[in-house]
Amino acid sequence: MRTDSVPDAQGTRCAVDGRHSAARGGAIRPLAVPFCAMTSRFDAIDWERWVPARRATLLFVIRGGEILLIHKKRGLGAGKINGPGGHLEPGETPRECAIREVREELCVTPTGVQSCGELRFQFTYGFSLHGYVFTASGCLGAPQETPEAIPRWTSLDAIPYDRMWADDRLWIPLMLKGVPFDGRFLFDVDVLLGQAVRERPSQNR
Repeated sequence: MRTDSVPDAQGTRCAVDGRHSAARGGAIRPLAVPFCAMTSRFDAIDWERWVPARRATLLFVIRGGEILLIHKKRGLGAGKINGPGGHLEPGETPRECAIREVREELCVTPTGVQSCGELRFQFTYGFSLHGYVFTASGCLGAPQETPEAIPRWTSLDAIPYDRMWADDRLWIPLMLKGVPFDGRFLFDVDVLLGQAVRERPSQNR
């Protein structure tokens, strides 16, 4: 059994046998299911016990037949078209994070914010991410370019899926219809290897 370790996206050492993870201090700690599980098979992932390395948000302002997207300038997915968002800070709720990230990336404050779905991403190199997706019905201010992102108001019938993450075309249509969803994805860098997207019951129904 191999127990040598490889670095994940944060520099944490992850045991490749999938049973332990060594933190920066070097101590080995057991994990119920390692966030750094190394696999190239979607059906090999135990999503019920899966634990993410990071939690993050996405928020899409949708108004007047348009959606506010960004050209991401740095970080995970740099160069792609996406929604504004980022990682949760300690003690922060997903909603608080989503609003803060839009302010930081685009200099606007979203209004009418609603939760609409959750996304779970596993990468073959070990990194994993739990994403919370929100929509907003408007925003205060005019979007501005920042070191993080370039804003793009885009027609809802012209969303550039070919310049986005491969999973986006699977769940954004549900988001635009107001259908709550859950998605699970396995990526090899930016190549989608496996996926499962399902509608979930709306609390308003």
